[in-house]
Amino acid sequence: MCGILAVFGCIDNSQAKRSRIIELSRRLRHRGPDWSGLHCHGDCYLAHQRLAIVDPTSGDQPLYNEDKTVVVTVNGEIYNHKQLREQLKNHQFRTGSDCEVIAHLYEEHGEEFVDMLDGMFSFVLLDTRDKSFIAARDAIGVTPLYMGWGLDGSIWFASEMKALSDDCERFISFPPGHIYSSKQGGLRRWYNPPCYSEQIPSNPYDPLVLRKAFEKAVVKRLMTDVPFGVLLSGGLDSSLVAAVASRYLADSEAACQWGSQLHSFCIGLEGSPDLKAAREVADYLGTRHHEFHFTVQEGIDALEEVIYHIETYDVTTIRASTPMFLMSRKIKSLGVKMVISGEGSDEIFGGYLYFHKAPNKEEFHQETCRKIKALHLYDCLRANKSTSAWGVEARVPFLDKEFINTAMSIDPEWKMVRPDLGRIEKWILRNAFDDDKQPYLPKHILYRQKEQFSDGVGYSWIDGLRDHANKQVLIF
Repeated sequence: MCGILAVFGCIDNSQAKRSRIIELSRRLRHRGPDWSGLHCHGDCYLAHQRLAIVDPTSGDQPLYNEDKTVVVTVNGEIYNHKQLREQLKNHQFRTGSDCEVIAHLYEEHGEEFVDMLDGMFSFVLLDTRDKSFIAARDAIGVTPLYMGWGLDGSIWFASEMKALSDDCERFISFPPGHIYSSKQGGLRRWYNPPCYSEQIPSNPYDPLVLRKAFEKAVVKRLMTDVPFGVLLSGGLDSSLVAAVASRYLADSEAACQWGSQLHSFCIGLEGSPDLKAAREVADYLGTRHHEFHFTVQEGIDALEEVIYHIETYDVTTIRASTPMFLMSRKIKSLGVKMVISGEGSDEIFGGYLYFHKAPNKEEFHQETCRKIKALHLYDCLRANKSTSAWGVEARVPFLDKEFINTAMSIDPEWKMVRPDLGRIEKWILRNAFDDDKQPYLPKHILYRQKEQFSDGVGYSWIDGLRDHANKQVLIF
């Protein structure tokens, strides 16, 4: 997970300004400790802090087209880059980076290429021929991006707010699924899936179609040239990610470099529900399991640093980010740079317990759409920034664009909790992987009830936070 910073239209384009851009870019160094890059063109600056996951040897950024008239800095992964390269055979590629296709797609298609990308990404692209630029963010907002306006009229883009806060009079979270064009002078939506419309989907539920869509989403995220693993809490979502990754790892290119045994990671307080369940799943799947422990005091001691990195005061996000932040530090110490995680399932399938109260399928569907649209402010933010704080990249197959289109096209009647029919929350997902002949998971794990991550790591974590807050804040 990389860090990007781009500035356009600075009145001052002196050496001092260049030094200031470098200084601000260093605030993102934790996101990409492997390389720092900077491209200057008049009053335009594109800076990059790289975390090398694909093509570590030659994929340093910024990236260029053949004659270096198009410059791009990217945070993310483009999973279909090999297929896109096949469509760009008349172009000469400089690197093996998955992100280089963006520069050549722009040459070939202009600004209307973003929907061709399959992946998680935020990028800023400069066309030096007319000094026009575009910025775009992936469909769901898995990768962070912020947009700001400087006091001198300049326009700024950055992966985190801390690179903008001192030099911009205002800034916003760049909306997911949007593109900004300097030529057209504003933001426009490039991602317009059917599920965002008012119409309620009506496709019948086919468990095999859903299963294959998720397996495809996981397999494409095995694209890596560095050591990796899966985050395994022992809940349904992370266990399914681990089960599918473990099943298909041996046939992947990654296995040729790093072996066919999957590494799994879990964190919790001593005796927590997640630790026990994760250990059982890891034993069942045969993963190389790494179990980390933390204390309530260690979590409290990390709070200030956690808030600095995740850049939010949202209570639920902070309490869930803290164990993930501590776990990412341990993961990085083992030399692992990429993990696959289970975020997004509850939003797509209505997995939170309050979905039991949905009065009808229309309101159920509308609420899932609302939750998906807000993911970039909560779970995506947590997963990305908690791991990026230590230079680890988190990939989220449940938020794969194709998988979302498949899952959100199903008649929401199938997603509703129906005790009279034996359907608990996320029944259609559980049922899709309920295979007696080639089981993915033990039955009781497959049908384990939802636990919030901040609960699953140990119930005393929330109690400890509450006690700490009461000691710090006086209520009159």
